[in-house]
Amino acid sequence: MRRSLAGVALAVTSMVALSFLIPLGALVMSLVKAQAVTAAEQRAAALAPVLTLTTDPSALRESVASLDPAQQLVVHLPADAGSLGSSKAPAGLLERAQQGRESISQAIPDGWICLQPVVLPGDRVAVIENFVPEEELTHGVKESWAVMSFLAVALIGGSVLVADRLGAKVVRSSKKLAQASRALGQGDLDTRVDPVGPKELRDAGVAFNAMAHRMTELLAVERELVADLSHRLRTPLTALHLASERMEGTPESARVEAAVCELEAELRAIIAAARTPLAVGPMGQGMLGTEPPTGHDAGAGASGPRCETADVVRRRTAFWSVLAEQQNRSCSLDLTQEPTTVGLSDDDVAAVVDALIGNIFRHTAPGTPFAVQVVRTAQAVELIVADGGPGIPEPDLALSRGSSTGSTGLGLDIAGRAATATGGSVHIGRGPLGGAHITVSFALAARAPAGRRPRISRRRPAWPRRR
Repeated sequence: MRRSLAGVALAVTSMVALSFLIPLGALVMSLVKAQAVTAAEQRAAALAPVLTLTTDPSALRESVASLDPAQQLVVHLPADAGSLGSSKAPAGLLERAQQGRESISQAIPDGWICLQPVVLPGDRVAVIENFVPEEELTHGVKESWAVMSFLAVALIGGSVLVADRLGAKVVRSSKKLAQASRALGQGDLDTRVDPVGPKELRDAGVAFNAMAHRMTELLAVERELVADLSHRLRTPLTALHLASERMEGTPESARVEAAVCELEAELRAIIAAARTPLAVGPMGQGMLGTEPPTGHDAGAGASGPRCETADVVRRRTAFWSVLAEQQNRSCSLDLTQEPTTVGLSDDDVAAVVDALIGNIFRHTAPGTPFAVQVVRTAQAVELIVADGGPGIPEPDLALSRGSSTGSTGLGLDIAGRAATATGGSVHIGRGPLGGAHITVSFALAARAPAGRRPRISRRRPAWPRRR
């Protein structure tokens, strides 16, 4: 924008300057020429009265010297009396002026010639010649052009400078607004702008601040609502605790109590997360639509959260294996022995595992087998969940939240956001069990800085798998 404004100012001012400069230059040249010719004609006219009084050569030379120090004034006496001075007039013009008694003023190859006939007593004709050289016809023209050109350039430069300063002010305000918008999009909810610049940009800045403030308020209300709803679930949990106590001594008592404790721990984590100050973690970055990290930034766990994917998958699969045994589902688990560190927290990876395995329980019939596998590649950790159900007929549509028939698509959305936060991806296909085969790829986390203590998970240990 700044260059555009300067370019417009340059073009407009240049056209205006040229529209005045060209006619003025021609006018100056014409005026200088007219002044030189007029002065020559006046000198010739001033000598004419002297010539009518005397034709004495010495007197005429004295008069010519007083009128024309440059000695361009020539007197052609009648008959064979000769000429006083060096003539530059062509013979034809001189003859025409003498015989035709015609005043002649016109251009010749070396300058301008003025011929003034003077009628003497006895009907004789003398001719006064005044030659104006080319230098006098253009005397001072170049200097005048140079002054006008300098003024035009100064005018153009000043116009461009003023436009550039005005454009810089507008561009500075626009850049600040753009930077604040990017910061807000990346999760910095405290970012605001100082409304400066033209009125329109000031109005845009005020509107941006109002939008950011309102967004913060809405997010805070939403988080508090999540916390309140989660807290309200404690009432039925209390009833479940009492029911499990009444079931004490039965084979199902310990199993129900473990499930209730696990659910209560999850609710406490949700309430704590919802009531902490607004912040954006790796999963949140995906929700806010930031660009996924690439290259060395992918899986940037060197300064953020880190966890061992295989450990989390082992614990969560153990929890789901209890329910699988109740529904006569066979469950196989295959974990790599290599390090599987990714730039996500334990809770984020656990949410992915719970979402994928939970979908199997919700959308396949009891007795359907499933398998969980963690594979380490050169640059990523792959979590593979396969089942023996009917599969997913439209994989691309299933990845869009709320698009799947009979499903919200939330489980796959959670997996997709977690993978994107590390620079990974999600792929849906058909596996060897005959059903869905979902591969979630997480980019490996960078090495932790020297001296940093490994992160210790604070999740409750899962209920052990029954054999």
